[in-house]
Amino acid sequence: MTVFTATGFIGRLWRRTAAAGVGLALAALATGPAHAQLRVDISGVGATQYPIAIADFSGASSGTTSTPEVIRADLTRSGQFRLISAGGASLPLKSTVDYGTWQARGADYLALGSVEQNGGQYTVSYRLVDNVRKSELDSAVFTGNESEMRRIAHRIADRIYEKITGVRGVFSTRIAYVLQTSNGYELQIADADGQNPQVMLRSKQSIISPTWSPDGSKLAYVSFESGKSVIYVQTLATAQRQPVSNYKGNNSAPSWSPDGSHMAIVLSMDGISQIYTINADGSNLRRVMRSPLIDTEPDYTPDGQSLIFTSDRGGSPQIYKVPVAGGNAQRVTFSGSYNISPRVSPDGQQLVYVTRRNGAFRIASQALNSGSEQLLTDGPDDQSPSYAPNGMQVLYSSIQNGRSVLAVTSIDGRVRQTLSVLNGKVREPAWGPFTN
Repeated sequence: MTVFTATGFIGRLWRRTAAAGVGLALAALATGPAHAQLRVDISGVGATQYPIAIADFSGASSGTTSTPEVIRADLTRSGQFRLISAGGASLPLKSTVDYGTWQARGADYLALGSVEQNGGQYTVSYRLVDNVRKSELDSAVFTGNESEMRRIAHRIADRIYEKITGVRGVFSTRIAYVLQTSNGYELQIADADGQNPQVMLRSKQSIISPTWSPDGSKLAYVSFESGKSVIYVQTLATAQRQPVSNYKGNNSAPSWSPDGSHMAIVLSMDGISQIYTINADGSNLRRVMRSPLIDTEPDYTPDGQSLIFTSDRGGSPQIYKVPVAGGNAQRVTFSGSYNISPRVSPDGQQLVYVTRRNGAFRIASQALNSGSEQLLTDGPDDQSPSYAPNGMQVLYSSIQNGRSVLAVTSIDGRVRQTLSVLNGKVREPAWGPFTN
C-alpha cells in the first residue's frame, strides 16, 4: 500500500483502496438500469437570478416525462434562475405573446412549446422570448421516442441557459460515480440530475477513479477484481472493456489527454508511486519524471502540454505542475499544509482540489494566474472534485449528516445541490464532457 508516511497523508485513491482491501472479485458487465435514483436537494441562490416562466406545453402528453417540469427543475438546480409561475397556462406554440402581461407578472423571459405524437414518435417544439425586449430569442424542434423525452427536455434547458447567460448549459451531460452497497460495488453513469442511472460494472471488490474520455464514449477506471489494482478502459455503447495498465504493484489514477490519444497514470512498479504516460490502448509507456517521493493524481491542462499533480516532495502534500515531456516541477498551492486531488477548469484558468483546514476536508478553488484561493465547501469530509464541462459547477463526494452523498457547488460556492441515494454509499464522481 502506498502512503505518505512522513506526513500522515494518505491520498484519496489510497484511502479508498485501504477501505476496500484486496481479493478475488466476481465482476460482471451490465447495461441495465440501476435500482436507485439520486434525490436532489438544493440550497442557496446565485448572485444573479433571471426571472423566467415556463408555460405548460400544449398537445400530447409524453407519458411519465413532463417536458416543462424537467426544464423547470434543471433551471432551478443551477441557482441562476427564478421561476415565475405560469399559472397552469398552456399556450399554443404559435400564439402571439403578450409581453407586457408576462413582464407584469415578473417574468423577463417566457418559454412555451408543444408536444405532438405520431405512433411511438414525439415531436417537441419550443420558443423562448424576451418580454423586456419584446423579441424572440430562440426556437427549435426535436424528435424522439418516449425514452428520449427526458434528454430532449434537458437539451431545451441547455438552450435556454445558453441564450440567457451566454454560457453553454450542462443539463444534458452525464456523470459517473461508484455506488457501494452491501453486495459490493457498482460503477454507474446517470444524467447530470441523477436520473436514469445505468450500471456499467458490478464487482465484489473496489472500483475507483472513473474518468471520462474527452468524447464521452469511454470510461477509464481502476478495478481490484483480479486481486490487485488494474486500469481498464470501457466503451459505454458496447460495454466492452480492456485492461490498459497491469504492471507490477499499483496501477492507478488514470487521466485522459485532451485529445483522447494518451493517458497519464500512476505506477509503483519501481517501489514508489510515479507518473507515467501511455497511449490510450496501453502501449508506449513513458515515465514523466523521477522523484524520490510520491507523485500521484495527475490531471492534464486543457492545452495538453502540462500535468497538474499531487506530491509530498516539499514535505507535505501539495499540488505541482510539470510539462508532459518532463522537466522541473513547479509548486502551485501554498495555502495550507495539505492540498490534494487537483482538477483543472475547462478554460485552464482555475484549479479545484481538496484541502484540509482545521481538521476538515473541504473543496477549494484557486486562480492559477494570481494564486488567490476560495473555499467552496464546509466539509467535514469532501473529496474527489470534478468540474462541469462549462466550468460553472463542481461535483464532489461528501459526508453529510453521517451519509455518503454526491454534491454540487457553483464555482462561487453560493449554490449547492445534494444528490443522495438511500441504499448505499456514493462516491468517486466524475462529470462527463459535452457530447453534442
